[in-house]
Amino acid sequence: MGLSPSQSQAGSFALVLGEELGNRRLPIIIGVFEAQAIAVQIENIVPNRPMTHDLFKSFADGMNYTLKEIIISDLKEGIFYAKIVCTDRLREIEIDARPSDAIAIGLRFGIPIYTYETILSEAGIISSSITEEEDEDEDALRETVKAKGTPKDQLRDLSFDELQRMLDEALTKEDYERAAKIRDEMGRRN
Repeated sequence: MGLSPSQSQAGSFALVLGEELGNRRLPIIIGVFEAQAIAVQIENIVPNRPMTHDLFKSFADGMNYTLKEIIISDLKEGIFYAKIVCTDRLREIEIDARPSDAIAIGLRFGIPIYTYETILSEAGIISSSITEEEDEDEDALRETVKAKGTPKDQLRDLSFDELQRMLDEALTKEDYERAAKIRDEMGRRN
């Protein structure tokens, strides 16, 4: 779905993947170089010299390998893992990769990106539009948080309902990094 700069981590971006037939989003924090490689491909910018992911594509094409799909395959202790599924028409192999690299490569090959329901259930965020009434509720919630003296990034003292409202607001504002932090706090409570 896109990239947005990280507001709390300099040199990082939130890469947001969207569910094809649903409203869930999967934010993954990536580095600046990986974000650049993805952005270059999304924007159809042709660099003067091949980037690493372009080199991978040229190498795979030269060796008659076809990439079939990218799988965001695991989530352990907040770290995503990915696999690049490719074939030489005789056998199929899975190559372990960082999700940011796998996605940058997958975009160059125009192949689908998948994940498992368990990962989307654990780390996905439901994107929903906020009604005017919910927006007023959010203003009231913000005042409650200020009154409690809770720092912006201290989420542990908030109720689950308050976290859900904050999550909805972060998604509406496309603040995916904040949404990921709120999602993580909600996940710790389950």
